[in-house]
Amino acid sequence: MDSRISQSGETTPLMAHNDGLRNEELVPQLFTSVPTLNDAASYLAQTTSYLTRCFADFTDESVAGDSSAFAQELVTFSSGQANGSFTSDLQSSSGSYAIVSEQLDTTIAAPPVHDRRMSSSSGVVTRTDELVESTQNAQNGLSIFQGLISRARRTVRGSAEDIGWLQRASGMPPVKDGTERFMELLDHIRHGVPKLPNSMVYLLVPGLFSNHGPLYFVNTKMRFSKMGLACHIAKIHSEASVEKNAREIKEYIEEIYWGSRKQVLLLGHSKGGVDAAAALSMYWPELKDKVGGLVLAQSPYGGSPIASDILREGQLGDYFQLRKLTEILICKVIKGDMQALEDLTYERRKEFLRKYQLPKELPVVSFHTEASLAPGVLATFSHVAHAELPPLAAGQSTKLPVVMPLAAAMAACAQLLLVRYGEKSDGLVTCRDAEVPGSVVVRPKRKLDHAWMVYSSMNDDPSEADASQVCEALLTLLVEIGQKKRHVVNLKDE
Repeated sequence: MDSRISQSGETTPLMAHNDGLRNEELVPQLFTSVPTLNDAASYLAQTTSYLTRCFADFTDESVAGDSSAFAQELVTFSSGQANGSFTSDLQSSSGSYAIVSEQLDTTIAAPPVHDRRMSSSSGVVTRTDELVESTQNAQNGLSIFQGLISRARRTVRGSAEDIGWLQRASGMPPVKDGTERFMELLDHIRHGVPKLPNSMVYLLVPGLFSNHGPLYFVNTKMRFSKMGLACHIAKIHSEASVEKNAREIKEYIEEIYWGSRKQVLLLGHSKGGVDAAAALSMYWPELKDKVGGLVLAQSPYGGSPIASDILREGQLGDYFQLRKLTEILICKVIKGDMQALEDLTYERRKEFLRKYQLPKELPVVSFHTEASLAPGVLATFSHVAHAELPPLAAGQSTKLPVVMPLAAAMAACAQLLLVRYGEKSDGLVTCRDAEVPGSVVVRPKRKLDHAWMVYSSMNDDPSEADASQVCEALLTLLVEIGQKKRHVVNLKDE
């Protein structure tokens, strides 16, 4: 980096030596859908490149100048040392005592020569120390700016390299599309043709924060009970870690099986699907005769970009203290475990799935949806609880519905994931992360957000299937898959 003066006296501006290095080589177009962040990353890269060359040129000039001075001093010092040695040799060969005595006297009487040499040596050491310190400062400054640009790039990229990692992982079994059969079963159910057998027990596993939503899965359980089916909602601490809930689900399954002597079909929603899958992966030898299959509905089996971006260091959550706020919410307000959210990050899911995988003989159905981004979702409210008012004069209490704009919140999150990563999602879980390897995948075209599966909407379309009918169709499909797998096993045994 230098400032050049032309013959006419005009000063040319500071320019980088490597003028051929384009911005495209410094910052790849990693985030084409958000030009503002792209420009910011490009500006940081150019600034870092400029300052890097400044430090490099400063160091080169310092090294060159100090090296020249150091070399000159060494030449002078060596020259003086050689002349002294030559004089000493000459005096020794003459054998004259007087000359030697005179030389010794002169040497003793003239110590400044030695002092000058010591002073010169000290100066060399001092300048060398200054040079080393200057170089270290330049390197420290360079590493700081390189760390800043690395952090900026990592922040912009976020979870882009993690989304859908299960589909790219080697050795994973392929999925099968079961959407068409699912739609056929759903149509039969809507026309009053029940398909679920009463020879099994149905266990619904709720997801994160379900303990604070009293109506979570309630409509589905009521529908199954009216059909004469044995249905339970797992009473687990939804804000606990995956492995803790896996142990509780295992105990739940064993208790149901020994009490009814019927196999259990599990349907887990969101984190509940991850917890249920963990229970079957970790304790399959004890549960293989007690479980008939598993449905994962909108579950982040591969991980969640929302959880990762909030909790992982260097992500957007660091700049808004989202991790601290989330920790206060989970640990202080609702008395949960922060590990419940951490277990849904890509890093933790990769670590867990390296240790435990679902057994191949287990029938599995994956279900994922895409949230609607239409303006109408802003006026959609979800019924999450009842508020009971004090009894009136007649002695009858009044219940008022507690509603929340969950559809609007899910739409906002889905828009964020679409803009930042170009990924379709239900608002919290991307479609690719919800597909379990080796499972039968259901991909409905209908726009449904993450909360629709468990909370009824205040303005549901009566011409469309409701959440309880969708759950029934998913479990019916699971029963069919299990029957086919058992038939194949029986043929092999014969």
